[in-house]
Amino acid sequence: MADSYHHGNLRQDLIDAGIKIINENGEENLSLRKVAAACDVSHAAPYAHFKDKEELIDAIKENVTERFMEKLVEAVEDKPTADAAIIAMGRAYITFFSKNPDYFIFLFGKQNITAHLKMNREFKDDYPPFLLLRRMYLKHLEENGLEKTYEEQEIDIIKIWSIVHGMASIACMKGVKSSFNWNNIDERLLT
Repeated sequence: MADSYHHGNLRQDLIDAGIKIINENGEENLSLRKVAAACDVSHAAPYAHFKDKEELIDAIKENVTERFMEKLVEAVEDKPTADAAIIAMGRAYITFFSKNPDYFIFLFGKQNITAHLKMNREFKDDYPPFLLLRRMYLKHLEENGLEKTYEEQEIDIIKIWSIVHGMASIACMKGVKSSFNWNNIDERLLT
């Protein structure tokens, strides 16, 4: 075990190790001691960053969500239309998780993600990537002069999210081979 940590950002390495442990062995088998061992640091080292396992899990979720949101916001910036932004967002979603399958498994298999699909009002506790999708979808309706009931809007949001989430799920599956480059997804799959 190393006495000191000299090769990078220990906090981030602890987070990354935590994701792997959770995905491979379950959240119930995560401990700061195991994360320390995975990072080859003393058992006390993680306590400089996290007071307990729950704080580490919260940090993992926050870290993954921030990284995911950065990619989605970057994808929609400077797009001329909401339609173009939604397609770019879908591409970024799939690419992000195809490059980080552990994040996909962690977020959508292990954590509670809040997303109110009802479109009659915005809920502040919704998952930030969902709020961005919702905003782009409402902008799409406005730009295209479309009037839809709340139920029709909810159906549309479910369809859009399902297509992209489903493709990201397939891209993250081990053993699934495709001629598609998940890092440069063909627009035909998203329209």
